[in-house]
Amino acid sequence: MAVLLEKPEILCKDHILCRIDAGDIVTAPGQFVNVRVGESMDPLLRRPFSVHNQEGNVIELVIQVLGKGTRWLRDYAKPGDIDLLLPLGKGFSLPENASALLVGGGVGNAPLYYLARALRDRGTNVTYLYGSRSLECMFLRDRYKEIADNYYEATDDGSCGEKGRITDLAEKVIGKHPFTHVFTCGPTPMMRTLTDMVKNTGIHIEVSVENYFGCGVGLCSGCTVETVHGNRRACVDGPVFDGKEINWGSLQGSHYDEACEA
Repeated sequence: MAVLLEKPEILCKDHILCRIDAGDIVTAPGQFVNVRVGESMDPLLRRPFSVHNQEGNVIELVIQVLGKGTRWLRDYAKPGDIDLLLPLGKGFSLPENASALLVGGGVGNAPLYYLARALRDRGTNVTYLYGSRSLECMFLRDRYKEIADNYYEATDDGSCGEKGRITDLAEKVIGKHPFTHVFTCGPTPMMRTLTDMVKNTGIHIEVSVENYFGCGVGLCSGCTVETVHGNRRACVDGPVFDGKEINWGSLQGSHYDEACEA
């Protein structure tokens, strides 16, 4: 049984950090865990959260507080045993000695920190773009600044970094650097726009989709994604996909703080 080490820490507006001792289980950047929330059958379904980081036995989850399940974690979760399934899903590829652009939107920044660490360990140059609605919704910024070779920020209201969408900033940065890879997680429109930017180039792009996962283990098919290879289940065939292989018209998504209801 995994162990919640301490009461979840409030990071910023509507975001918390959970630190969990997962024993000898090793996760990969881009994978997720499925957590049982509450102390009864309500909520019934587990909640999926991407792994923000792992060091030794301890994994960290950055969670946006949106619905009943995440509110329970914020308000009532206590140190001790926690019921979760891990590691789940397919993570990001980890190229060596490459040049990577990482673009996060809102809580979609969470899994990209673990990825940035892994890429840097493999000699890959990391440029990081952190997008958010506003400064008050940005978490653990110093971590991202420290791990990136180049770091930029953009907020919708201009309270931090450039004012505007992170995709506008990405377009400028892509035009200045010879990236081999783009990795992104966040709202569907953001990831679709980034894919369109590089679809006619040799830049490889991987996206971590934010579909709602019912079971998290491939049984319910509720998280199906249409690709050029047919329908794929995001929870087992993803959540990371080649952005150029997704039928983006089949996906729906919204802006930063409305990406999912947990």
